[in-house]
Amino acid sequence: MKIPFNDNYRKKYFKILNQIFDSNMWTEGRILKEFEEKFGEYVGLGARTISNGGSGLLAIYEYIGVRGKEVIVPANTFWATAQAAKLAGANVIYADCNKNDLCVSYDDIVKKITPNTKAIVVVHIGGHFAFEIEKISEYCKQKNIYLVEDCAHCHGAWWNGKTGGHWGFAGSYSFYATKTMPTGDGGMVVSRDKDFLKWLEKYRNYGKEVIGGKVAYPLKNGFNYRMPEFTCALGLAQLEQLPEILEWKNKLAEKYDKIFERRIKFPEGMKSGYYKYIVFDYNLKEQTGQVFGPNDLGYRIEELDFTLENSEWITKHHQCAPIWYGWEKADKNAEELKKILI
Repeated sequence: MKIPFNDNYRKKYFKILNQIFDSNMWTEGRILKEFEEKFGEYVGLGARTISNGGSGLLAIYEYIGVRGKEVIVPANTFWATAQAAKLAGANVIYADCNKNDLCVSYDDIVKKITPNTKAIVVVHIGGHFAFEIEKISEYCKQKNIYLVEDCAHCHGAWWNGKTGGHWGFAGSYSFYATKTMPTGDGGMVVSRDKDFLKWLEKYRNYGKEVIGGKVAYPLKNGFNYRMPEFTCALGLAQLEQLPEILEWKNKLAEKYDKIFERRIKFPEGMKSGYYKYIVFDYNLKEQTGQVFGPNDLGYRIEELDFTLENSEWITKHHQCAPIWYGWEKADKNAEELKKILI
């Protein structure tokens, strides 16, 4: 996928690259700190870089201690969400989604809670938030269960003054090449918990800590999950470009809203980052990949002997109209787009 990067941001990126070369610090340098600070300011939470969104989830699972415990994960999400929990030693329990938002179902979560449930994972699918996130968050507080947010899709989304990571203990963003804010790869973990963020600084660097020039390894489960300075430089430029990207996507979405009646319709006040524009039961002549397909469901990948009704239905009935930044037909009016797509 080609990602537009206009001349102003291109110049900014190369200016930052020159600063990296001048500093001779290609990792764990000033640019990483600046990216963390600016992304943290944007989302209103503490933020730490990580090698990718999946390793961000792994870090969260490791910190809260899911080994030997159950983690409830939506079946209809990218495999990384469940795989990271498995790598951290958890027993993954798959939950069904809702048809109206494609996100994990509160009712199915409640059915699957046991005394061994350590965490519930909500994936904000498609760029909007789970419609039941407030209810799920309150339930987790009542039950003393960790709520983890997979924010891989929700860059630029807001609801009642909150964005991804505000409802749970922590959230993990992805900057993979197809995301609304891409850097090729990379991720960011956000949280209010300062102890967790300090722990994460060690965890992502082999568990290492340097005090008074002496190296120690207080964490025995750390590994290399660092983000290099060059990726952070691109992240800074993309963060500055993000309002432009979101404006572009929202203008296209407004035209799509005139075309597609059968679509995800957001609650009042919710603003999507439009990673995807999701519709139902249209024969689109041009589209981007589904959010997930039949072979992406977690229990299918694990070859488990059960099905989840809503997740199965969604795989057969949803499509995604093109809304990736730079789509060459986006400047068409609604009537022209309708002829192109349906």
